[in-house]
Amino acid sequence: MDIFQAITGRRSIRKYKPAPVEPAKIKQVLNMARLAPSWKNMQCWRFLVLTGSGPRGALAGAFPDDNPGKKALVSAPCIIVVCADPGESGVENGIEYYVADTALAFDHLCLAAHGLGLGTCWMGWFDEGEIKRALDIPEGIRVVGITPLGYPDQSPNPRPRKELAQIAFCEKWDNPYQ
Repeated sequence: MDIFQAITGRRSIRKYKPAPVEPAKIKQVLNMARLAPSWKNMQCWRFLVLTGSGPRGALAGAFPDDNPGKKALVSAPCIIVVCADPGESGVENGIEYYVADTALAFDHLCLAAHGLGLGTCWMGWFDEGEIKRALDIPEGIRVVGITPLGYPDQSPNPRPRKELAQIAFCEKWDNPYQ
């Protein structure tokens, strides 16, 4: 699968088959994530891989009941908690780049997973403090997102996207890029 197929074909998956994800595939998606660009190449991201039922069960309480991805935490054979060490990134113009650094790595992970026939779903609506307590994540480390990882048990249709002319401009603001 080429990069354009990976980008256009990736979907947020919320239902997973019970088949475990092979350790070699987990390692491969993590290796692709670590190749993402980052602030001064500081690579502030950290990944906590959960395949046992105990730690995953502790996560459920950190998500609101109306979070549409909450059920995936139970059904997916693997969960990856995507974290960052803000001290290994920078701040410029008031922007804390650890979030961008980690988001880039997270996106690499999601695209690599799709390329291997695996599904992911970026989840960000949770109680960070509860997750950190449940998983013994050290003070100073931030939880940026969580994704289930597994073989999809659904094939969602593409979600609507804004037209390019609504989000891209040419030469000056509000001059749509054609």
